[in-house]
Amino acid sequence: MKGLFPEFTVTDENLDQQKDLVLKQIEENRKKIEELLKIENKSYENFAKPYQLMHEKLGWLFSPISHLNYVKNSPKTQEVYTSVLPVITEYYTSIGQDERLYKAFKEIYEKKKDSLSQEQKKVLENLIRDFELSGVGLPEKKREKVKEINITLSHLQNQYAQNILNSTDGYEMIIEDFEDVKELPEIEREIAKMERDGKTVYRFTLHQPSYIAYMTYGSNRERREELYRAYVTRAPENDELLEQILALRHEKAQLLGFKNYAELSLATKMAKTSEEVLNFLKELARKSKPQAEEEYEELNRYARELGLEDNIQAYDFAYYSEKLKKKKFNVDDEEYKPYFEKRLVLEGMFKFLNKFLKLEFEKVKVPVWHETVDVFHIYRKGKLVGRIYFDLEAREGKRDGAWMDEWVSHHEDEKGNIIPPVAFIVANFSPSSEKNPSLLRPYDVETLFHEMGHALHHLLSEVKEPFVSGIAGVEWDAVEFPSQFFEKFAYEKEVLKFFAKHYRTGEPMPEEMMDRLKNAKNFQSALAMIRQLEFAIFDMLIHMDKYTAKDVQEILNNVREEVSVIKPPPYNKFQWSFSHIFAGGYAAGYYSYKWAEVLSADAYFMFIDSGIYNDELAESFYEEILSKGGSRPADQLFRNFAGREPDLDALLRLSGIENRQEVS
Repeated sequence: MKGLFPEFTVTDENLDQQKDLVLKQIEENRKKIEELLKIENKSYENFAKPYQLMHEKLGWLFSPISHLNYVKNSPKTQEVYTSVLPVITEYYTSIGQDERLYKAFKEIYEKKKDSLSQEQKKVLENLIRDFELSGVGLPEKKREKVKEINITLSHLQNQYAQNILNSTDGYEMIIEDFEDVKELPEIEREIAKMERDGKTVYRFTLHQPSYIAYMTYGSNRERREELYRAYVTRAPENDELLEQILALRHEKAQLLGFKNYAELSLATKMAKTSEEVLNFLKELARKSKPQAEEEYEELNRYARELGLEDNIQAYDFAYYSEKLKKKKFNVDDEEYKPYFEKRLVLEGMFKFLNKFLKLEFEKVKVPVWHETVDVFHIYRKGKLVGRIYFDLEAREGKRDGAWMDEWVSHHEDEKGNIIPPVAFIVANFSPSSEKNPSLLRPYDVETLFHEMGHALHHLLSEVKEPFVSGIAGVEWDAVEFPSQFFEKFAYEKEVLKFFAKHYRTGEPMPEEMMDRLKNAKNFQSALAMIRQLEFAIFDMLIHMDKYTAKDVQEILNNVREEVSVIKPPPYNKFQWSFSHIFAGGYAAGYYSYKWAEVLSADAYFMFIDSGIYNDELAESFYEEILSKGGSRPADQLFRNFAGREPDLDALLRLSGIENRQEVS
């Protein structure tokens, strides 16, 4: 890496060279490990430090390949990524099972413990734990089996995600009758409009901006169901894959001495048992369901007033909810979008973060993978902190959703130099066109703040050890804490004033519009809570034993019967596209969103109740939460910040859910 930051120069044309660099680094790492193992008097500095740095370098080289495969998918990115993935998985599994490394780290920890810093202790504690969770103590035959499972899982999970993308890219719904699109806002209609066979038609796809537009404003119920059915039955081949994935996870967990995969997953989290998690989720469901049922009945009554003859179905929900929200709060997403132009929202978010955390952002011109990507350097109190890339607009060949990914971690190198961190934020907001810039829905603004919270957790680290810097080493059920914390400020009037300006006139959003948006924030919040709880309970249950695809469907049906308020149609195969747990890092961990939200809601109200711009409190949040990364347990960091344990009721207060008991 030349200069302070690596440059993103990887393209389809030079992907093979990047692959060669990754493979070469793996071989160099293997040789370096053998050299390290020959050191007689091993210490943290001469053994653990170089071990971390060689893997940080491997991450720098591999990240551009995986990143390009997610944001600019092509046959070439698929070919290179799928060829490197088993090699890198085999490498990490092999070293994770190397008993010589395990004994060396354990020896350093036991002999040098008193002279180590807190960061260094945490690195070694995590490494020792992870070696044990990789099967280091198993007989060779079982170790080989775990390695084989890991390689197969990496392939299956990648294929699961690729199937969803292929299915998403491969579908379109063409509408010829203007009556079926008459309720769509003009901007959305123009995006969908195209000429085909000499006539004007409207094209809708399964990519988020297009799909959401028709589900929210499409007046033809049959066409809504057609689009919905296509969306919830994407990638049917994933039925077979998810069964294989679950079977392999269960087998791996049992090889490692766990009863099931849920136990293995929780070994590295704040929550300790699946029973504890399920009790937490079901308690939230019990407190939320009565209000969710009332919200559903209110929506049904309103839909009947508009002429709907039966109950609201899943494919009706967005359409009638948008109308009811407009009636109750006079809030219409399309009315707000002109005030949320992508560039202005970014700049305004930066101004908020300047006032809140004393951060400054400088736009820089560096190589990027797509012309819509923006790059900034971040400074705090005049000191360069790191670099961040924003890739926010939807396009074909880009995976749906929004995420933050880290490229370089903040750390100290072998010469004592501080290496600044680099992060990517990716989203799928409405794309810009020749006629209009990218305009965000209110929910998109929240999403951007959410991902920025993840990025700040990574970028503001002051930890010198890469394995516990930023989000590295943070318990998975706490990793959403900073992201959820920041998203909660998106609708605050004091924050909106920084960026809510009409993209054509520059006029600020009227205060009464801000009030309406804030008032509508908890519209159908109990229904939203129940939906997330359904996903989280389902995720935990399917990882508590070995289940077939048929079992998975039955478990999902049972969870829906117990928890859900709006029952989806039988053809809904949500599990085929639940990439968070079948292709991401949330397996037996989806509950983390709600677990962490207890922390984030509690912290948010500490600011709301004392004034958003409380410099002393903000500095404490920076010092105790953002800058410490994974160097200490998350519950300890929260106590250091708040001076007490987190309060579950803060989450209910945030969601506007009354804390009431069902009367039996």
